[in-house]
Amino acid sequence: MFDGREYRWGGTTALWGNASRNSTDGFIEFVTSPNNPDAQLYKPVLGGSAAVIVDHAYYWPHFTHIPAPADEDVMMFTMSKPSGHAGSRFGWALIRDQDVAKRANKYVQDSIMGASRDTQLRMLGIVKVMLANLHGEEDIFAFGHGVMRTRWRRLNAVVSRSRRISLQKMAPAYCTYFKRIRDPSPAYAWVKCEREEDEDCHDAMLKAKINTRPGVLNEASSRYTRISLLKSDDDFEALMERVTDLVNAERYDAPGFSSM
Repeated sequence: MFDGREYRWGGTTALWGNASRNSTDGFIEFVTSPNNPDAQLYKPVLGGSAAVIVDHAYYWPHFTHIPAPADEDVMMFTMSKPSGHAGSRFGWALIRDQDVAKRANKYVQDSIMGASRDTQLRMLGIVKVMLANLHGEEDIFAFGHGVMRTRWRRLNAVVSRSRRISLQKMAPAYCTYFKRIRDPSPAYAWVKCEREEDEDCHDAMLKAKINTRPGVLNEASSRYTRISLLKSDDDFEALMERVTDLVNAERYDAPGFSSM
């Protein structure tokens, strides 16, 4: 899409937003909210005449608090995050402008001709089951929030003892879906390596046998890296063991430490 004659990649909004002399004419700003990887809710920053497309892939009650119903002009959603069926290619967009919606529909028709309609119909059946159980005993969002909240609490408790690594700060917030203050339950841990020698945080984690996604892939400093909390229970337990070992090893590395 961005290799065509109509569009080209213009860089991150942080670069353009910090330069007041830059015009936003002809811009389309993509906003990921909650953001991947730090799980923060973001708003458009360019302003002016820039069009905005909001990616709400993670805007679900088990990953983030829902402060209000989503109400942007162009919003995208996917089933890959609420249910985990990423390969289904099942998603949707809510578009306020009718002409924009028609163009988007034409683009989708041309670009997903290879997608399995049978798979998408099966996904529609799963969506119907999810909707039928909202706020019930088998509510997928209540279940998912419980799992992700527990994982975040456990990881945060271990990392809080560390001087080598730290996590993004997240506070409880009111959620309109649960109608109460809910604790954080992000999909990812955004890790920063604090030691001067750990300039490449991804490499430092890899040496501890912890698989992460380098922060530079998100145009962040190499001191940051992303740990996914979207794992099977066994994989998460293995992650916790390795993070705990990494943190516990700090006291053996401390100056003046002796095992005698």
